[in-house]
Amino acid sequence: MPASLSDLPKRSSSSVLRDLPVLLVAVVWGSSFLAVQRVAEPGTVVAMLVLRFGLVLPLLGAVAWRALRRLSRAEWFGGAALGLVLSGIFLLETYGAVHTSATNAGLIISLAMVLTPLGESALGRTAPPKAFLAAAGLAVLGVALLTGDGGLRPPALGDLLVLGAALVRTAYVLAMARTRAVRDTDMLAITWVQLAVAAGVFAVVALLAGPAPWTVARLYGADQWAWLLHLSLFCTLFAFFVQMWAVRATSPSRVSLLLGTEPLWAAVFGITVAGNRMGPLALLGGALVLVATEWGRRTAPAPAPEPVPGPAGGEGPNETDATGPSPEPTPV
Repeated sequence: MPASLSDLPKRSSSSVLRDLPVLLVAVVWGSSFLAVQRVAEPGTVVAMLVLRFGLVLPLLGAVAWRALRRLSRAEWFGGAALGLVLSGIFLLETYGAVHTSATNAGLIISLAMVLTPLGESALGRTAPPKAFLAAAGLAVLGVALLTGDGGLRPPALGDLLVLGAALVRTAYVLAMARTRAVRDTDMLAITWVQLAVAAGVFAVVALLAGPAPWTVARLYGADQWAWLLHLSLFCTLFAFFVQMWAVRATSPSRVSLLLGTEPLWAAVFGITVAGNRMGPLALLGGALVLVATEWGRRTAPAPAPEPVPGPAGGEGPNETDATGPSPEPTPV
């Protein structure tokens, strides 16, 4: 017994060291909505996304090169299809972030954590627990109070765009879990494919709308370049590598719990740095969203195991944690 007790401080310290990087990911994700507002305007959103992904792809590609060479044609096509969905998420989130407050954007996008288990239940034709439905209803009420600033006016355009991003993110997570072509693929390689396809979409859209990316790059000052590097290196590259490490070093549920603090940090940055002002009922709405998403995570229905071909051609169990971290960080 004494030996076991002496091990407790070491175990506690080790747990903190494992949790800290994941918590830092939640912090940088929470700051990403503010960062977007610092580097993009409605007319430069697509150009900024080209620059953001253009900085990440060479670095990630250098690490993933060997894994990319081993991808099959089906894996390339599967990753490309997911990349198209991912591009929609980034476009909706980023356009939404520049049309609403950083606080609203961070809280509304967190609804994906409630919407994903609902989608999982719908696809599995199973009724979610009553407690989870109550959490979902509480989240809807919170968003109504938040986006209306406590009044009865309809949500702003940016709020609706971010809500759309939450819906598409839900579809992305469900599709990622069900796309057999990428299920057992090296996650580093498949993420590069998705980001590359999304960057290609942004590049094409940039040719049709708004200034060219290199024009926007020349107009950026030191502060804007710093925020852009923050989005590229920390909110995307750092977050991805920490997630890959964390799901091996700790449990997916623990990672999900820590990443679930993202909307809290979005509110902190929005209020303290961006100077967002919220009325009493809007503050109550934001609090309800935070409570509801955490309640929903804890009461979400467990996904049913889905049989997949085993190594010898038979069927083996495969479970996807619907409340766990998304394979690729998608917050702006």
